[in-house]
Amino acid sequence: MRLTLLNQFYTPDVAPTGQLAASLARHRAALGDQVTVITGSGGYVPESPQGPDEAGGNPRVLRLWTPGLGKHSRLRRVVDYAAFYLLASVRMLTLPQQDVVISMTTPPFIAWAAVLHRRLWPSCRLILWVMDVYPEALERLGTLREGGSVARGLRALHGAMLKSVDHVICLDDSMRHLLLEHYPRQLRHRPVTVLSNFEEAAQFPPVRAAPEWKPEELNGRGEAFVVLYLGNVGRGHRFETVVNAADRLQGRDVLFLFVGGGEAWGWIQRAVVEMRLGNVVLMRYVPKELTPGVMALARCGLITMQDQALGVMSPSKLHSYLAMGLPVIYIGPEGNNVDEAIRRFGCGVSLRNGDTDGMVEHVLRLARDPHLRDELGGKARRAFEAAYSDKVVLPKHDEVIESLVQTSTRG
Repeated sequence: MRLTLLNQFYTPDVAPTGQLAASLARHRAALGDQVTVITGSGGYVPESPQGPDEAGGNPRVLRLWTPGLGKHSRLRRVVDYAAFYLLASVRMLTLPQQDVVISMTTPPFIAWAAVLHRRLWPSCRLILWVMDVYPEALERLGTLREGGSVARGLRALHGAMLKSVDHVICLDDSMRHLLLEHYPRQLRHRPVTVLSNFEEAAQFPPVRAAPEWKPEELNGRGEAFVVLYLGNVGRGHRFETVVNAADRLQGRDVLFLFVGGGEAWGWIQRAVVEMRLGNVVLMRYVPKELTPGVMALARCGLITMQDQALGVMSPSKLHSYLAMGLPVIYIGPEGNNVDEAIRRFGCGVSLRNGDTDGMVEHVLRLARDPHLRDELGGKARRAFEAAYSDKVVLPKHDEVIESLVQTSTRG
């Protein structure tokens, strides 16, 4: 089978979507598919390591030039997107006939490049792997005026794109509900499957090694109870509850460690200065291969989400925390993938935005009670092995792909 994956980011970039794309690409290549990856040359963040073209291997990785202007302004991001749209469309038009094309959603609506390939080769099957829902994400998070002319135009564009794909994969039930509610006519005859994101089990052996990642910023704090936030601090997340809890916990042997970056990074930095939070440390992104060492220093993993982001995004930090056996503290709306995992597996606590008392209470309980930490950590690891490992999730992707190919063959 000839299969193409389309996404702006790809390993060794730190972007979670790039890591997921690489896992699926390698998996399908190992099954015997001829896999092509069309991706960009620019990084998710300036710290992102970049790899070369791998035009002769399997997967064959084709990195398209983009200006690499970064995410520091909307204009820069749009210019990067525009370059990738253009070059990806040209590349999809010049590819030999593919049996299946899987498009992710970075940049938004990039699946139109896959649709162009479909116009040349009608037997090709298209899968849309939804990481974020646009334009709804832009409306909910304040980038576009909700219901305005631009948003309506983008929604029409999205709807037409949905009518052109054969199968939609989304990340949780809230996302599936939103898609079916907003696009009932376009999705009437198209399956929408919920498949969670995942981590590769090989990167997270069951026995945790001693931490090898020991940054200078943590010198003298090695015995503190570390609450870790690892990854993007974007517009879809909120941190008021976290910084208020950190303020209440000053003087305790508790450290809040942020490793990552994003649009809210400056807000957190200012809060640390203004509130004189000596128990908060901020460090920039680290390469993917170092993240197990980062998490090995932590006693629990922190995830936050804006209420308005429910259904339009799905936090990807969950799966690595579970893989490392870290109890999860989640602050955000009910009904998303993190809330569902905590309720299903009992691997942490699910709190609402503004519940500073609840967060302080739970952090102190974990810090004081090693038996509770071990209990929740064991449940976290069992949750990973049962539902969020590549060994569990990738076969479900295989089922979607194979069902489309069989349908195409019968047709």
